[in-house]
Amino acid sequence: MSESTRPARRHMHLGAFLQGVGHHIGAWRHPDVDPAQATQLEPLKHLARVAERGKFDAIFFADTLGFPEGPAQVLAKGALPYYFEPLTLLAALAGVTERIGLVATTSTTYLAPFHLARKFASLDHISGGRAGWNLVTSGTDWEAKSFGLPQQLPHKERYLRAREYVDVVKGLWDSFGDDPYVFDKQAGQFFDPAKLHVLDHHGEYFQLKGALQSQRPVQGYPVIIQAGSSGDGQDLAAATAEVVFTAQQNLPDAQKFYRGLKARVAEHGRDPAAVKILPGVLPVIGRTDAEAKEEFEQLQSLIDPVIGIGLLSALIGIDLSTYPLDGPLPDITIGEGWQSRAQLFVDMARKENLSIRQVYERVAGARGHRVIWGSPQSIVDQLESWFHNEAADGFNILAPTFPHGLEAFVDLVIPELQRRDLFRTEYTGRTLRDHLGLARPRSQYA
Repeated sequence: MSESTRPARRHMHLGAFLQGVGHHIGAWRHPDVDPAQATQLEPLKHLARVAERGKFDAIFFADTLGFPEGPAQVLAKGALPYYFEPLTLLAALAGVTERIGLVATTSTTYLAPFHLARKFASLDHISGGRAGWNLVTSGTDWEAKSFGLPQQLPHKERYLRAREYVDVVKGLWDSFGDDPYVFDKQAGQFFDPAKLHVLDHHGEYFQLKGALQSQRPVQGYPVIIQAGSSGDGQDLAAATAEVVFTAQQNLPDAQKFYRGLKARVAEHGRDPAAVKILPGVLPVIGRTDAEAKEEFEQLQSLIDPVIGIGLLSALIGIDLSTYPLDGPLPDITIGEGWQSRAQLFVDMARKENLSIRQVYERVAGARGHRVIWGSPQSIVDQLESWFHNEAADGFNILAPTFPHGLEAFVDLVIPELQRRDLFRTEYTGRTLRDHLGLARPRSQYA
């Protein structure tokens, strides 16, 4: 086979998950970290540039809506991870980057579809086609109370509502055909009226008639990302998502999720290769494995037990503060909140016979995502194993501290990935769809 006909080698996709001053719950207390940087724009500009220097597909911001419930003296012990509203922040970061994708989490539960469609269309135009929407449904009662409701919507209803929400948003993104503007001063015609399509939607959850004023997004639709791993979440992802974030602890579970979701995608008549699955990974990097282990143990020593218990309680949906720290996790009925993540922690505790303390120590690092540590070569060995064994199309990287953790990944791990021809050495396109190898979707009116 000649060089010109040899198929291109499959490369990993990498997202840089930016949050506060690091993903480890003790990051803000680390001696090398300035916790004030979580409240400042300039450090985030630096992180965006570092990730772009590393040729990441995208930077990503999670989000929740409202302030968690609990005693103020307890909440004050933990860093606040969501200081900035992510879409506003990404509009600012679009101006200091050129190629890297810009992904924001926005919930379908409390924002009207028209608002979301307009905001993401604007970001896609402002950034030249780099926007991505991480589609979530809000899963806590304290978020519901921030919007005047007594409690969250039931889990299944949240996802059924989200499915219709996506249809509405796509319909609004298709308000105009491509290149609708004629700017004909002589004829007095600003746009081609044949290319305007007013959405008239009457569904179970949404009724609206309207159109966006902007032309179709640069990418057709901003890339749609989904992170739910429950049955309802996987159904939504299989029908709508182009990238799926997930939390998996070991290779067999990751393979089961990967193969199962790809099969669901095919059942929806979609190409499984067009849906990229990116498990989250928190890498602690050292020049040697021993140095990395020492760094990880230092981070673990910074966990405040009060915050560890609080985080685990919030994620599982039951107050664990009255149970013995070194006793077993009590019997738990998974509620209406973050079902897949709660089930992950319960299964982990039962399978490995972990105490409550041991569970929160595992959770505090990456909130259920996989934690790995070692030299750059060891980190790449671990990533490569999943990538080549039907467990991942790439990874969402959760640096334990910022900026050092992300800088170490870019300066030490990325070159090793490139040396093994597992990751790009340069961007070959300008949009997030280009980086992910995703086609630009046709308008439903085309």
